[in-house]
Amino acid sequence: MSTRIVEVRRNILKKNDLAAAGLRQRFRDSGMFVASVVSSPGAGKTAFLERTLAMAAAAHPVAALVGDLATECDAERLRRSGAPVRQITTGTVCHLDAEMVEQALEKWPPGGCEWLFVENVGNLVCPASYDLGEDLRVVLVSVTEGEDKPLKYPTIFNTADLAIVTKIDLAGAVDFDRAALLRNIDTVRPGLEVLEVSARSGAGFDEWMTWLAQRANALC
Repeated sequence: MSTRIVEVRRNILKKNDLAAAGLRQRFRDSGMFVASVVSSPGAGKTAFLERTLAMAAAAHPVAALVGDLATECDAERLRRSGAPVRQITTGTVCHLDAEMVEQALEKWPPGGCEWLFVENVGNLVCPASYDLGEDLRVVLVSVTEGEDKPLKYPTIFNTADLAIVTKIDLAGAVDFDRAALLRNIDTVRPGLEVLEVSARSGAGFDEWMTWLAQRANALC
């Protein structure tokens, strides 16, 4: 039975990888830069993307895809940025996959979109295995979650291109140990770049925008 489960999983991931490769080529051909954002529930993905979309839109036509098990609450929040947003409702599925993204992009996003952001379902396990055709993957970890998150969920940090510490405005209130978190990230993924931001105050977002633009330009 366990052998059969492994075979099914391999087939699913292979199918996903093929779909992701097609998406990646489609994005490259259209000149679209795509970033996915992953985190556990409550880490602040939506607030982070809300400010990101508003800032990025000043220089680039942007859009976002939002994955959730149910409701359009996060998509409605992101639309307040003025960017086009489409919801992907996954039901009982705890992650986005390349086929879901492909289906959501049918006749979308609007023409001229240069930067597309994909907010994955709140989960640090399953999204690590599913390529979405993105140019980069950003993993968020908040100061309120504990410094051991990278040790508990190493795979997602190993598949990320950048780690962002969110809610740094609360660091003092929760006795956040910055050195411990950075040490744990480096233990799991030596050399992974780390930025710190606060969606509430805007701290760190200029650095994030600069990093993002440099990465996008390098891929053009």
